[in-house]
Amino acid sequence: MKAVDFMTEERGPRPSLRVALVTETWSPEVNGVAMTLGRMVDGLVARGHCVQLVRPRQTKADQTGDASGYEEVLARGVPIPSYQGLRFGLPAKTRLARMWFRQRPDVVHVATEGPLGWSAVSAAAKLGIPVTSDFHTNFDHYSQHYGVGWLKQPVSAYLKRLHNRTALTLVPTRAMAQALRDKGYRNVDVVARGVDTQQFHPRFRSSLLRESWGVGDDGLVVLSVGRVAPEKNLSLVIEAFEAIRRVRADARLVIVGDGPLRGPLQTRHPDYHFAGTRRGADLAAHYASADLFLFPSLSETFGNVTLEAMASGLCVVAYDYAAASEAIATGHNGLLAAPGNAAAFVAQAISAARDDALRRELGEDARLKSESLDWERIHDSFARALQAVVEDAEPQYELQAANAVAR
Repeated sequence: MKAVDFMTEERGPRPSLRVALVTETWSPEVNGVAMTLGRMVDGLVARGHCVQLVRPRQTKADQTGDASGYEEVLARGVPIPSYQGLRFGLPAKTRLARMWFRQRPDVVHVATEGPLGWSAVSAAAKLGIPVTSDFHTNFDHYSQHYGVGWLKQPVSAYLKRLHNRTALTLVPTRAMAQALRDKGYRNVDVVARGVDTQQFHPRFRSSLLRESWGVGDDGLVVLSVGRVAPEKNLSLVIEAFEAIRRVRADARLVIVGDGPLRGPLQTRHPDYHFAGTRRGADLAAHYASADLFLFPSLSETFGNVTLEAMASGLCVVAYDYAAASEAIATGHNGLLAAPGNAAAFVAQAISAARDDALRRELGEDARLKSESLDWERIHDSFARALQAVVEDAEPQYELQAANAVAR
């Protein structure tokens, strides 16, 4: 497939597509992939495309429905070890092939790389349906955080093989695209991520919420949002906060999210505020009521929380990596450290904590930057990417059909 800039290319009106989107995570599961896919599906539906969502059944009571304008197909799934509340789909090649033979989609988009995703690639290949894929999560990197580092190489090989069976792999950043190309991934391109600047906004700052954290208007709330798990590098959040507290006695650390480390950390640090999982307006208020956002993760393919913090008017301290690398100009709308340089990360956090005027200025400029990251532009890019793959596949499919008739 020829290289196309899906973020900028414009063409005339296009026919609607029938898209089968396969994912092993979906709302109400709380993670960046589920949130992003929910928005992408809504964007396709809003543009007149027909979407069939294939996902694992999340609970025994889980039922299919199309209240949001798309068809749902539920597959069997099992829980993911160490990821409470998340599941992966079991192999379903035969079922998917039969279903898509009866009602053929124009394109199959595989959003996650578990057994259900592999089955979807195989079923589509059997039927000659073009396939696209997303690279959302560095599963091979996660292995080192869960005591199975020996799995990194086979997982890496599996991921590359799966994605190279698809016509196009979409990633959220230019750096990730180049990193995958360097590893031998073919047909990689970028469709970025956006942020809802109406949901996440500084106007949701709450004095009452800050009071519940034991912080007044002039205090300093340091915020971390995300899964409370080893791969998020929370030890560096704690190291940076403790350094901040030595220069700002009024600082308070608020950790939003849940995961396997929450219990041990809460026992070890009873003076921190562990808010658990937050959603919707409640989550927006937690962002807006903070003053400084720390995000030292190096396991992300993007990191939606970075944009959510920026839209909420927060100064973000992060590594020059993933979403932060794309959206933050250090010293202008946030502060960055070289990836892996923990000392530099801590130093940037201390400088932001010490200087109220600088922190507020960076937060205001972060908000301005977020306003340019419009989801509607992202949705257009995603739809163009799918359409381009379908158009590239049409001549080959027509030739196969003609040969079948001739035989």
